[in-house]
Amino acid sequence: MTKILLADKLHSSCITALQEIDSLEVINKPDLNETTLIEALGDIDILVVRSTKVTAVALEAAKSLSLIIRAGAGTNTIDVKVASKRGIYVTNCPGKNATAVAELALGLILAIDRRIADNVIEMRQGKWNKKKFSKANGLKGATLGVIGLGSIGQEVINRSQAFGMKTIGWSRSLTPEKAAELNIEYASTPLEVATKADIVSVHLALSSETRNLINKEFLAAMKKGAIFINTSRGEVVDEEALIAELSSGRLFAGLDVFAQEPSAGEAEISFEIAKSLNLYGTHHIGASTDQAERETGDEVVRIVNNFLNGAEIPNCVNLRRASTAKHGIVVRHEDRVGVLAAVFAVLKEHGCNVQEMQNQIFEGALAACAKIMLDAPAPEEVIKHIQTCEGVLHVATVG
Repeated sequence: MTKILLADKLHSSCITALQEIDSLEVINKPDLNETTLIEALGDIDILVVRSTKVTAVALEAAKSLSLIIRAGAGTNTIDVKVASKRGIYVTNCPGKNATAVAELALGLILAIDRRIADNVIEMRQGKWNKKKFSKANGLKGATLGVIGLGSIGQEVINRSQAFGMKTIGWSRSLTPEKAAELNIEYASTPLEVATKADIVSVHLALSSETRNLINKEFLAAMKKGAIFINTSRGEVVDEEALIAELSSGRLFAGLDVFAQEPSAGEAEISFEIAKSLNLYGTHHIGASTDQAERETGDEVVRIVNNFLNGAEIPNCVNLRRASTAKHGIVVRHEDRVGVLAAVFAVLKEHGCNVQEMQNQIFEGALAACAKIMLDAPAPEEVIKHIQTCEGVLHVATVG
């Protein structure tokens, strides 16, 4: 029986659906952290995580692990490089939380503009101060700059336009034509967004290219009194530079993510940026709505079912996208036991390394065609040897 470990809290509908799969043993331990996960992996075949970090140490200890599912969009909490080295599939659930994150981004913008949290705090303290809190810029006519135009960024744009905001956007893949389709102004660089926007909202996946993309130069280019929103990953921002801007009072920020977040659901924090009076901070709750968690759970179940049934695994992030194998052979053969085994035995005997293979069955299941890609051209003697294997109908080279 296949064992699946749920290392973070998932929607109850997801847990129920997984428990109804006969071939699956569900182990639900939502309070694990990166340390306790190591021992819990044991003979686990499938791991599902949200915020729990999956380190190289955990992966090296997980002898049976074949699939990791990130019940969310980003995979930066998983050591994908080590997973790839060990042949472990890493998947995610992109787009399922886009609406929830976009809603929070707009909520933070509104909250900062109208100083909602400060209103609430003072009212709870028994203070009435309409004079102080009745000043706001308002969103109508303001320019929103969106950095990163994936599913979340586009959901933010849709909602901002309902508020009468103008939008300027940048992403690596954005073209002037695509910007026109989205009804936004095209920016050729992130810095252009910073200089033109009254509010900037960031929606980037974390990578070597995006780490600290929002740097001192970017923040300094923003208008005085502008609002900076980040609901993506804390590490895309140079926090020291942002702290300086907040401390000076030049910028306001709404952050749902931080560079040094605790991995546990509850913890004491001491990072400096959380203390800033110009910060409205939330506890990485962007995807935490019932709707988003239910849809993400449905995607987790779909991925698990595909894996168990031998189908293509959706949303896999660590498979090579384009083949680099330029050489190979095409073997038409009888569809019966032992034919391909004999072909691979010949390849092994001659030191030919197989990188990829596809085997297609013809109607009637009497014959099949195997395309076997190699890291070097197959010598003529290999072709001749394979041709002599029982059940082989024809051999040709490609590349």
